Amino acid sequence: MAVFSRDLGVDLGTMFTRIVVGNKLALQEPTVVAIAVDEQKIVSVGEEAQEMLGKVPESIEVARPMQNGVIADYEITEKFLEYVIRKVSGSSRFFRPKVMITVPYGVTSVESRAVHEAILQAGSREAYLIQQPLAAALGMDLPIGTPSGNMVLCLGAGTTQAAVLAMYGIVAADSIRFGGIQLDEAIITHIRKKYGLIIGSTTAEQVKFKLGTAIRQEEERSIEIQAQDQVSGLPRSLNITNDDVLEALKEPLKRLVETARKVLEKTPPELVSDIIDRGVAVCGGGAALPGIDRLMTKELGVPAYLVDNSLTCIAEGAATALDPNVYPKIKRNLPLV
Repeated sequence: MAVFSRDLGVDLGTMFTRIVVGNKLALQEPTVVAIAVDEQKIVSVGEEAQEMLGKVPESIEVARPMQNGVIADYEITEKFLEYVIRKVSGSSRFFRPKVMITVPYGVTSVESRAVHEAILQAGSREAYLIQQPLAAALGMDLPIGTPSGNMVLCLGAGTTQAAVLAMYGIVAADSIRFGGIQLDEAIITHIRKKYGLIIGSTTAEQVKFKLGTAIRQEEERSIEIQAQDQVSGLPRSLNITNDDVLEALKEPLKRLVETARKVLEKTPPELVSDIIDRGVAVCGGGAALPGIDRLMTKELGVPAYLVDNSLTCIAEGAATALDPNVYPKIKRNLPLV
């Protein structure tokens, strides 16, 4: 049901886009678009398009217009945003919403302007940008309005971001264009090298969700997957274990840990003591990887914990940022466009 003339918090992600109205999740769609190649016409968007991944003829292209948290295809992103905004707010030109949309920490001014222009062209009457770690902190309801340190670790599909916040701003942060998609690719590479079999990204993602772990588990689990022999090209079955997946993810997980460690190293000592007391809040799709909080605690020497609203806190924080009581406090710390 469309919600007319309302403020929207939009988390435009590499894998999923989430929209929050007030304090409620109004939409969650895969950031995927299917296009008829010859006509350059959109065939489907969101869940329907995602179901087509790897299953369509050459006449249809299934694309993820967002790569590593930034726009890879402007026109498709604009059409996607137009679709999701219309789905939430309706198609009336007289009830266009005000939007706060997220961008990763460290994006260039060109990348920021592309997001800003896309959301305006998609149907918003006003548009503002907010960095994802700041939005996450607001969505978690962390006390970032005080002169004390709070640290968040956002584990997304296309980016990993760590930030220390105080006084409604980011004091120290780092971001790498590396996330859940690269974990899937590591599983694909491991199975190809160890077993001589090829699997697709969808299968790799399913393996990660079912067997993925950041630390060794006492109980061994396994699942059977269908793969393709890289020599003969024929289909083959494979039983893969959680130890296989742990081995595949070992090196990629080191990069995630290193990102958080770099931020702690450049954080003022006074704020580090606050973080030791309060811990590191972990959010994003990567927070669902079993043991990720324990891995971070072990490697950083600082307690890390998973937040309850790990998937939606960034979108919720973007919506909170438009609150008349909050916006004036964070305005000076928002990206300029």
